[in-house]
Amino acid sequence: GSTQTEASSPTHVRYFGDYEIIREIARGGMGVVFQARQVSQNRPVALKMILAGQLANDTDVKRFYTEAEAAANLDHPGIVPIYEVGQHQGQHYFSMGFVEGQSLSQRLAEGPLPPGDAAELMKKVAESIEYAHQHGVIHRDLKPANILLDSKGNPRVTDFGLAKKREVDSGLTGSGQIMGTPSYMPPEQTGGKRSEIGPAADVYALGATLYAMMTGRPP
Repeated sequence: GSTQTEASSPTHVRYFGDYEIIREIARGGMGVVFQARQVSQNRPVALKMILAGQLANDTDVKRFYTEAEAAANLDHPGIVPIYEVGQHQGQHYFSMGFVEGQSLSQRLAEGPLPPGDAAELMKKVAESIEYAHQHGVIHRDLKPANILLDSKGNPRVTDFGLAKKREVDSGLTGSGQIMGTPSYMPPEQTGGKRSEIGPAADVYALGATLYAMMTGRPP
């Protein structure tokens, strides 16, 4: 009805704890991502709120915090930093660096990259992943949508170690987007064998991503 127009109007400022929400950037299998401003630090951030169903029980919640905190210790120019992990009014969230630019998947929608550019980009992404592996963090959902290209065209990997895949998942989220995109996932991951997922899973995904860069489509 007409009574709701004001509340849902884009000019309506919404605060979520220490964050002033500016606009929704993306919606996917794990939650909603907003462009926001962290008020106390006066810095732009990407704020990811976790969908309630994704952390269904205490084990999921503990794992989310353990993995987010491990990812928050990664300090590398090719990795989007995680600033804060927490909950506000029962809503779990984490905030990370805001990258002004587009994702690799948005870039590939225009067509494949020249081979030299693809190789150079992949070298930078692979170095970021190697750094993470040296620090005990596995990405587990590496794909073009999780590689952001900043204003200078440098790749910044995001959503480290935070991918969730349950055997019961159909692979589709409520909004119709694929979660843990099968095209980029190694066989041990699509089979839901979480205990077998190690650094090799990310290496497989790097190869699949390079394929997408060269051809403009997933393998």
